[in-house]
Amino acid sequence: MRGALGQGGRLYHVPAMRLGPLRVKASSQGQLGLELESAPRPLPVLEEKTRGAVFRALPVRSVLNSPATTGMGFWSLNPYVGCEFGCSYCYARRTHEWTVERASAAGAVSPRSTGVSAWQAFEQEIFVKQSAPDVLLRTLDPEKLAGAELVIGTATDPYQPAERRFLLTRRLLEALLLHRGLAIGLITKSPLVTRDLDVLGKLAAQHELSVNISLASMDAGLLRRLEARSPAPHARIRALERLTRAGIHAGLLIAPILPGITDGWASLAALLEAAKGAGARYAVGAPLRLEPAARAGLLPVLRREFPDLVERYERRYGGRVHAGKDYERALQRRLRSLQTAFGFSTETGMGGRNRRVASG
Repeated sequence: MRGALGQGGRLYHVPAMRLGPLRVKASSQGQLGLELESAPRPLPVLEEKTRGAVFRALPVRSVLNSPATTGMGFWSLNPYVGCEFGCSYCYARRTHEWTVERASAAGAVSPRSTGVSAWQAFEQEIFVKQSAPDVLLRTLDPEKLAGAELVIGTATDPYQPAERRFLLTRRLLEALLLHRGLAIGLITKSPLVTRDLDVLGKLAAQHELSVNISLASMDAGLLRRLEARSPAPHARIRALERLTRAGIHAGLLIAPILPGITDGWASLAALLEAAKGAGARYAVGAPLRLEPAARAGLLPVLRREFPDLVERYERRYGGRVHAGKDYERALQRRLRSLQTAFGFSTETGMGGRNRRVASG
């Protein structure tokens, strides 16, 4: 490793660049010799934490994901690939694997020597889209969005701990201040979102803005078994209260709701009661989608922490993503009853918009 000075004179570790063997094609008289070739430049390491997380700069040419690409009814944007929170049910781990595979094929990253699995690498090797704000400034065409919402944080948390260092999400929000009349959504588990109250207030004056605080349970001990390093429930509720007191349209996103774990009346009622006390404008939820990446992460946790539920999950989900129409209808009836009891709208979309709720 060698040192390189970053902003403020801070020293960061950057891996030494290794050049592959130089190749020169033999040429006969009258032919031009080929230029020397070297191996691709590796992605620079921006920071490395003592617990093992590595942050790498990831060059990007585009940052917006269209509804046609994702299958969702909105545009999405994620400033980071990978997330430190370590939620066992996260469906975005496969996206991280694709990023690593592409970077490895290009010679930009080397296989990790720590022996961690691809599943663990999602939490320990975070890719940072440093140029994302500049790319957004160059490429965002409001007319192309055609009135559809732009949601930040659908795959990885935009306010995960790395945001304190890199300020990517804040810079993206500032870039959106150059436009007017957009529908913007933000999803996060982190109270760090309140750091940007000044920018959020300006955005709310120019756009239709909704901030979704994601929380699956008020039971901190239970959450720790499912989300290794996510912020505590009371910290998220306090953040929600700060947002609403500042005049931001913000609410509670209960997603995913885990069958047999967080779907009970008492559990859901505790969430809606806390949200109501924090001044939430809405409280919505959606059941777990057990996509392949989520299945690989959650099932081992079930076997370790909730062994009596393993057979029920295998029977209920089988090889499917959804728990079944009967379960989903029953859960929605339960949610609607609680929404009515606590004075919330019974619409199913985040921020009062009628669309499918992300559950990761």
